[in-house]
Amino acid sequence: MAQKSRRQMTLLRHGRLRRTVKGGPQRPRLSVYRSERHIYVQLIDDTQHRTITAANSLQDVKAEGPTAVAKAVGAAIAKKAIEAGVKQVVFDRGGYKYHGRVKALADGAREAGLEF
Repeated sequence: MAQKSRRQMTLLRHGRLRRTVKGGPQRPRLSVYRSERHIYVQLIDDTQHRTITAANSLQDVKAEGPTAVAKAVGAAIAKKAIEAGVKQVVFDRGGYKYHGRVKALADGAREAGLEF
C-alpha cells in the first residue's frame, strides 16, 4: 500500500469530522480553511445551508507572523458572531491537526468570547 500524501490525510480527517460535527441555528459550525499563506473561517448553519458570517486573513487583520494573524482572525470572527447573536459554536477544524495556526485561531475566538 502506497503512503498517502499530506493532502489525502487531511481529506480523510475532514471526512471523519464532518460525519459528527453538525451546526444548527443555536450552535453554528465554525469552519476553518487554511492555505499556505492565509487562513479563512466562517460560521455555517447546516440546517439552512447558509453562511452566517465569515472572516479571513486578507481583510483588516494587522499582525506579524502566521500564528498572530490566525489569532487575530479568531478574534475577528468572534466579534462578528457576537454581533450576529451567536455565543456558542461547534468547532470544525477542517481536517487540519489542532496545532499551530488552527489552535491559535481557536484560542483567539475563545478569548474574544465564543464558547466551543
